[in-house]
Amino acid sequence: MKKIIATNGAPAAIGPYSQAVELNGTVYVSGQLPVNPATGEMPQGIEAQTRRSLENIGAILEAAGLTYNDVIKTTVLLANMADFGAMNAVYAEFFTQDKPARVCFQAAALPKNALVEIDAVAGR
Repeated sequence: MKKIIATNGAPAAIGPYSQAVELNGTVYVSGQLPVNPATGEMPQGIEAQTRRSLENIGAILEAAGLTYNDVIKTTVLLANMADFGAMNAVYAEFFTQDKPARVCFQAAALPKNALVEIDAVAGR
């Protein structure tokens, strides 16, 4: 049975989608922009934006009863591939064991002119 996951700890969806959906024990987290859910603002710089996107994912995982260790796969979209190293350094702070599979690529543009957007798939 499909279950919608929602939390005030991450930004509300800016379109017709859910923050996350759980199906048969797998949680699909929508792409998270680096928006602070309390202020609606985005921090400056790739490091701060990567951290905020991952914190948003963490809040959604927590609402689903999961942690970063439960993440199976992520997709990282960058506005500029030159930011890969800086993004990767912050990303490594969040995934310290049982690292998920990942794909990372440059997008022509991201919503709200963000520098990064990250989605995740996690399982129980």
